[in-house]
Amino acid sequence: MKMKNIFDENYKKYDKWYDDNKFAYLSEVEAVKKVLPTKGYGLEVGVGSGRFAAPLNISIGIDPSKKAIELAKGRGVDVRSGIGEELPFKDSTFDYAAMIVTLCFVQDPDKVIIEASRVLKPKGKLVIGIVDKESFLRKSYQEKGSIFYEYARFFDIEEIVQILKTDGFSDFSYYQTIFDYPEKLKTVEEPQEGFGKGGFVVIGAINGE
Repeated sequence: MKMKNIFDENYKKYDKWYDDNKFAYLSEVEAVKKVLPTKGYGLEVGVGSGRFAAPLNISIGIDPSKKAIELAKGRGVDVRSGIGEELPFKDSTFDYAAMIVTLCFVQDPDKVIIEASRVLKPKGKLVIGIVDKESFLRKSYQEKGSIFYEYARFFDIEEIVQILKTDGFSDFSYYQTIFDYPEKLKTVEEPQEGFGKGGFVVIGAINGE
């Protein structure tokens, strides 16, 4: 089954996770903030229902799921319909691009990163948030039989960094969060620099250095 169909058919269930796991969600937002530029013209690839683009004030989002897009628009996000492998934007358009829990769901992760590099300005920043393949969180999601993660391809940090280096990115930064199971969190966690402990890791990289 294509990921677009999964999200279209289960978009309400997907979006509800953020309410049911509020502290995990807000912890992820805080981790992204540590790496995401505070100024500039930005793009979120795989914007989904806008749960990150809206609070982070990302300029434009793109996603293949029409149902999720409608929710994002309701949150005030400027959204385009499309896929990461074929971004409908001109070269060197954006100051930064974000992919937050997106790469594990795309058909061709390397092509998505190449496209991000194309639409980023020289020295533009790419921000990638992932559920670390090596973490307890990935194991928990798969053991629970999540319909969304059943077809996902998880990555560890070294795999992502290698792809980024191959595609011309450098100057990496890392922040991590989610140090306990999402349903157990009772407060917003303070992101920690690095990776290897938190289930959710944010990687920052500079284009073309």
